[in-house]
Amino acid sequence: MRQTTEAFRSRYRAAIHPFYNPWLHGVFVLLFGVLAIGAFWSTVQQVAWLEWLTVPLTLLLFNLGVYMVHRHLGHHKKAFAKMFYARHAGDHHSFFTPGHMTYDSARDWRVILFPAWLIVIHTLVITLPLWWLFAQVNINVAGLFGGCMVLGYLAYEVFHAAEHLPPDNPLTRLPWIRQMRRLHELHHRRECMQARNFNIVLPLMDYLFGTLYWEPETAPSSSSRMPMTRMQHTIDIAGDPIAVLAYAASVNRWPEWHPSSLKIDGAQGPLHAGSRFEEDIHAGGRAGHLSWEVTEYLPGRRWCARAQGDTGLSLLLTYECAAEGNGTRFVRTLDYRFDGLGMRIANQLLLKRRIERESAASMLALRDRAAQHLASMRASA
Repeated sequence: MRQTTEAFRSRYRAAIHPFYNPWLHGVFVLLFGVLAIGAFWSTVQQVAWLEWLTVPLTLLLFNLGVYMVHRHLGHHKKAFAKMFYARHAGDHHSFFTPGHMTYDSARDWRVILFPAWLIVIHTLVITLPLWWLFAQVNINVAGLFGGCMVLGYLAYEVFHAAEHLPPDNPLTRLPWIRQMRRLHELHHRRECMQARNFNIVLPLMDYLFGTLYWEPETAPSSSSRMPMTRMQHTIDIAGDPIAVLAYAASVNRWPEWHPSSLKIDGAQGPLHAGSRFEEDIHAGGRAGHLSWEVTEYLPGRRWCARAQGDTGLSLLLTYECAAEGNGTRFVRTLDYRFDGLGMRIANQLLLKRRIERESAASMLALRDRAAQHLASMRASA
């Protein structure tokens, strides 16, 4: 798990009130919802066929409402919905990140389920007045509408929880849930969260509004199942995390501080998710070429990229930053593997130690060059 994700989860869990009971939370929401649905539907008698249209129309209306709230309030800060934005875009999307989409214990439901009081507000403040208005015209339509509004809420809670279930849970193998889990996982990518896959139960509005994005899961190859060699180095750098990460993510500057980087063919400045660039390297005593793709850039926190080399080399690189005193704690994680048996043997016997030394040297150079660069920027400003 990425260090920042793990650290956030630890802080979030520590802040949960010790008296919080996830089972009481879930049972209350479910029981209140079922009782409310029963109360609304108890007013329905001898429904005409045309009145039954209330059910799909209400569920479609709820689907649209969820889409609009999720898209425009959950991922764009509005003054009147700051708490929802902070809880969703801040807490939920920091707790669950690509590759780490499942909860570890029932207490993690706190960051998945809505607050227990919200279903009461939804039922009594929103649904009940609308039920009363419809009842003045048609009591059957009113009853069906009220029950389906609460049913939509429960469906959202259940599906959203299912989309964060551990992968070995039997529910995750159900076709509908499996597809929605995949869509929700794609939504949690930093580059997708503000633009793609906002529906939770049925992706109809994503389809209609052009925000549906699907990417099939690729079956792991025999080489990708082989363990990667990991190297992680940490160093403190003078400067704030946003500026430090922006310097490190400016790949055109890599040859300034990394001894293995010879030449970069790419854009200047910090590269964002989806950017591509080429690099000539001399690592571990061997020359090579890497084709890179940036997969994530969260200013001041994390930058990730992956590369394929011309000698069967696969590489994952992650930079993570956190404020530490008056400076920045910078963590560089390098994961790599070779496809060929000969190169894997060479890596174990020789290359790994060389690359380790080069990586350690690069961190010292990064510390000095980044501090000089940031100091010159402050002086010129």
